[in-house]
Amino acid sequence: MAHDAPTALNLPMVDPLPEDTQKYFDVCQEKLGMVPNVLQAYAFDMDKLNAFTAMYNDLMLGASKLSKLEREMIAVVVSSVNKCYYCLTAHGAAVRQLSGNPILGEQMVMNWRVADLDARQTAMLAFAEHLTVASAKTTEADRQALRDVGFSDRDIFDIASVTGFFNMTNRVASATEMKPNDGYHAQFR
Repeated sequence: MAHDAPTALNLPMVDPLPEDTQKYFDVCQEKLGMVPNVLQAYAFDMDKLNAFTAMYNDLMLGASKLSKLEREMIAVVVSSVNKCYYCLTAHGAAVRQLSGNPILGEQMVMNWRVADLDARQTAMLAFAEHLTVASAKTTEADRQALRDVGFSDRDIFDIASVTGFFNMTNRVASATEMKPNDGYHAQFR
């Protein structure tokens, strides 16, 4: 893989980028200090990039009773099970940032069960892990365990959606050898 290529695949970005995409990338550069490689990886096809960003923005930034931190925690647990280097690096940094706790970020990446979590977070992450490992074995008892700690059915749908999204993106990232931006490694430590 070339040092500056976002993946091991030879899929160059559209050049020039459409104006709205370039503006989006400029905002990323301004706010994050980088354009995430996942966005650059999808930028060979604007329809794929737009579909990816729309789903990501809806699930991770849209209206939900799950906090942004909880959604990032799900991303890290799923990515840990799947051993997705890109997502563990990027979303581990997000957990460190949103929690203000670099230790939590590392615990989530390595073994979420060692983290000091409340019953609600523990149930949510156990459900996400279960869906990642054996989704077809999910039962009403699994959903009820979430209800028992205060999650609504809408919350359960959101947990499942974030979990499903990261199972998909982990597989794409691993299949393409997606490289995390170097900047993620040192962030929020």
